[in-house]
Amino acid sequence: MCKDCGCSLTHEHTHKDGHSHTHSHNHTHDHPTLNEPKSVEVITKILSQNDHEAGHNREHFNENKVLCLNLMSSPGSGKTTLLESTIKALKAELNIAVIEGDLETENDAKRVIEAGANAYQITTGQSCHLDAFMVHKALHHLNLADTDLLFIENVGNLVCPASYDLGQHINVVLLSVTEGSDKPAKYPVMFKKADLVIISKADLASLFDFDINEAIKECKKLNPKVEIIALDAKNGTNLELWFKYLKLKKELN
Repeated sequence: MCKDCGCSLTHEHTHKDGHSHTHSHNHTHDHPTLNEPKSVEVITKILSQNDHEAGHNREHFNENKVLCLNLMSSPGSGKTTLLESTIKALKAELNIAVIEGDLETENDAKRVIEAGANAYQITTGQSCHLDAFMVHKALHHLNLADTDLLFIENVGNLVCPASYDLGQHINVVLLSVTEGSDKPAKYPVMFKKADLVIISKADLASLFDFDINEAIKECKKLNPKVEIIALDAKNGTNLELWFKYLKLKKELN
């Protein structure tokens, strides 16, 4: 959880066109350890406040008929590449916006903008996930009335992002074949909360001795209702299944 790594000690500030900075508060007092009741109480309060703000975000999405998807994964799984391919393929049919979350740099937001979507960058500094308050600030810089799909590309991390509701309608978790098919078993919370698991870079599975069937089995064991698509965003393999999924969910939204 976020409190374990101390990332909550950093407050982020975001600015239009992707500019942002962070600052840390230098605390001199001791913080409670996680096995203390007070620590549990603090964490519970933080998550409760976050969930309340997430509810407001979801209200904004619903009012504007925006389908919001939270993309989560470890670093380098192919989230941004998937977004680029998606934007290029669907921008003639759907208005797409993206909120990018990274510790530093605006690289991913630039890639998304070049692909043809509106984007807003949040740089979190030391924070290993986005939260509902960060997303709410970003919404002020996006035109939801002119948006059909909003993707939130979360910070690359298979732990903390799973605990923070952002107001999204759908949780999408990417599992790259370069990571190994045992990741669902190692990071169960993330995969339990997934509505869709995308096995990315699927064309490389044989090179990395990745057992797609094992990965699917582990995901289903944790979450029997989860949907799974194996695709390769760079080569185009099975991308049409992803596009079909998005269009269907948008129709139901």
